[in-house]
Parts: sequence; C-alpha cells; structure tokens
Amino acid sequence: MEEISTILWDVGGVLLTNGWDRTQREAVLAHFSLDESEFERRHAALDAAWERDELTADEYMRRTVFYEPRSFTPGEFLEAVRAESRLLEDSAIGILRGLSASEEYVLATVNNESRALNEYRIAKFDLLDEFDAFFSSCYLGLRKPDRKIYQLALDVLQRDPEETVFIDDREENVAAAASLGIHGVRYEGSAALAGALERLGVRVRQDRPEGRVLREA
Repeated sequence: MEEISTILWDVGGVLLTNGWDRTQREAVLAHFSLDESEFERRHAALDAAWERDELTADEYMRRTVFYEPRSFTPGEFLEAVRAESRLLEDSAIGILRGLSASEEYVLATVNNESRALNEYRIAKFDLLDEFDAFFSSCYLGLRKPDRKIYQLALDVLQRDPEETVFIDDREENVAAAASLGIHGVRYEGSAALAGALERLGVRVRQDRPEGRVLREA
C-alpha cells in the first residue's frame, strides 16, 4: 500500500456540529417561532445554490425568512444560525491537531458549506491553524458527493488517490471518494478514527483541545 501523504476532512459531523442541517434549523426556527414547514419548503429550493455560493446570505434569508416583516433582523437571525456551530461532543479535533503539529501530512477540508457559515467556522474554531487548504462547496461551486470535488482536490494538491484518505460521517460521501481510489473512512467516533488511520499507516498523535498530547501510536 502506498504511504499516506494527504488527509481530506469533512467538518460538520467529524470536527464540529453540522452547520445548517435539520437539527440546527429546527432549533433556530423554534427560537424565532417560525413556521417549520414553510421554511423547509423554501430552504429546499435554495440550499444547493446557497452552498455553492450562487446567492448571498442576505438573499437566502430574504427568500426563506424575510419575505414578510419580522420582529427580528437578518443580523439576529444569522447570529442565531452561527451560534449552532459547536465542537462535536466526540470530535476528531484532537486527532487533527496532532497530525497538524506533526507536519507529516497535507491536511485539507472537503465540505459542503455556505460561505457565511464556512468562513465563520474557520475563524471561530481556528481551522486556519490546522489545514493547508479548504475545498469547500462555496469556493468550488461543487458539492459532495459529486466526484468532481474530490478529483479537484487531488489535482490541486497533486496527489494520487492511493496516498490520500478522506474522512466523512456520511456513507454516500465516503463511497464517492472511494470510487476514485481514495481511502474512504466513515467517521464513527474519535477512537474508531484513530484505529482506522493507524491501519492505513498514519502516525496518530491525538491532542487535547488545549494542545497537550494524549497518546502517540
């Protein structure tokens, strides 16, 4: 097996909570007492375009929420949306930070996210300190599980699929990467991920959130 040089990461469901999936939407809609069925109907028509950066956050909110007067502002709504982003309870962030500190691997994201959330999450959780590149849907105009997004990451990084790992919590996204020859790993918790990476020959150094090493394999 070719030695692993590159690890591609999903963000929501692996490192952080999802940015704007149904759980997060339900919480925000309940907070503002919005009609869920009406919002979901409008959201479904716009979600792909929003994540591909084909419309702005202001336009998305105007068409899903502010098509009629509200007692709150778009800024307050967006703040509530962003507040749903948290470190995942069993996050792989310690593994990521350990691998980043080792400087042995190229680390990049491959994720579906709107620009408004993607850039907030990168800044809020200091992801610039850990990743070498961000192959996000809002920058590429492509969304997983489209095979083109993985191929583009390989092309830009100049890596062969056999030396690359992709980590995601959704089976369809892992399968799409694996169809190109990338080593796909479905995220099922940090301990399972550490074991899967070790079996691929990746030297795992798992750090605490504050950066102290917990263990080295």
